[in-house]
Amino acid sequence: MELSPDQTQPVVNRLKRARGQLDGILRMLEEGRNCEDVVTQIAAVSKAIDRAGFSLVATGLKQCLLDESTEFDTAKMEKLFLSLA
Repeated sequence: MELSPDQTQPVVNRLKRARGQLDGILRMLEEGRNCEDVVTQIAAVSKAIDRAGFSLVATGLKQCLLDESTEFDTAKMEKLFLSLA
C-alpha cells in the first residue's frame, strides 16, 4: 500500500517533533541533567513515535477499505499493527 504525501504529512510532522524531542534528550544527557527528567522525555518521544506508527497503519487501513480495487490482506494488516506493539 502506498500513501500520498497529503496522507502522510501529519505523520511526518509528528516524527519531526519527535526528532526535536530526541535532540533535546541528547542535550539533557550531555548537560548532566536529572535522570528522572531524561527518562520522562524518553517516554514522551517513545510514545510520539508509537503514535506515528499507529497513525500510519490506520491511514493505510482506511485507504485499503475505501479503495475497492485494492485487495485487503487482513493478515498483513494485523502483522503491521502487532509490529508496533
